[in-house]
Amino acid sequence: MDFQPLWITFKIAFLTTVILIVLSTPLALWLAKIQGKKKAVLEAVVALPLVLPPTVLGFYFLVLLSPTGYLGSIWASFGFSPLTFSLSGVVIGSIIYSLPFMVQPLMQGFEQLGRRPSEVAATLGAGPLDRFFSVTLPLTKRQYLLGATLAFAHTVGEFGVVLMIGGNIPGVTQVASIAIYDHVEQMEYTQAHVLSLIMLILSLTVLTIVYGMNRRMEVKA
Repeated sequence: MDFQPLWITFKIAFLTTVILIVLSTPLALWLAKIQGKKKAVLEAVVALPLVLPPTVLGFYFLVLLSPTGYLGSIWASFGFSPLTFSLSGVVIGSIIYSLPFMVQPLMQGFEQLGRRPSEVAATLGAGPLDRFFSVTLPLTKRQYLLGATLAFAHTVGEFGVVLMIGGNIPGVTQVASIAIYDHVEQMEYTQAHVLSLIMLILSLTVLTIVYGMNRRMEVKA
């Protein structure tokens, strides 16, 4: 039994979630502050992966990230290996694919928090970074936990985007969902069942832990 697809799946999901936390924070802060038509347009752009079929998204990523594509050619000009059919390319695609699952909870958290706590801290002499880490972050930790959980779970279940950008290369880009599909196609139901059961148990365990932590935060608040 080859468990490498599971390792690749959770490695991609972990990297994607960590990068999304960093990238989504300034984006969500900005979206929470702006108003009007510009905000509606930008929110729609961020939420686009929610409604687009993954294969459509994956196809455009394949076009953009290929060595002859707009982004891929810029990447290649720096001497880096091609992004398509690589782990790096899959992580980039996963970041965009799971972006709304991280940005939307954070944006709602920042909107509910408002500017008042940060402004009060500013009057006490706190700088921007100090205000964020001492005031904003502790008061929105539940939204961070929710966003990270959703982004991680959504990335673990990827199929179409990974298949289009990364292909199905064993040991490199073959994630668990693709490996399960392969086993079913070859009528290897025992292997498909083992991988599926492990995914089910691990996902349920992670969600139980996260919801338990969320409940404890709610009680303390």
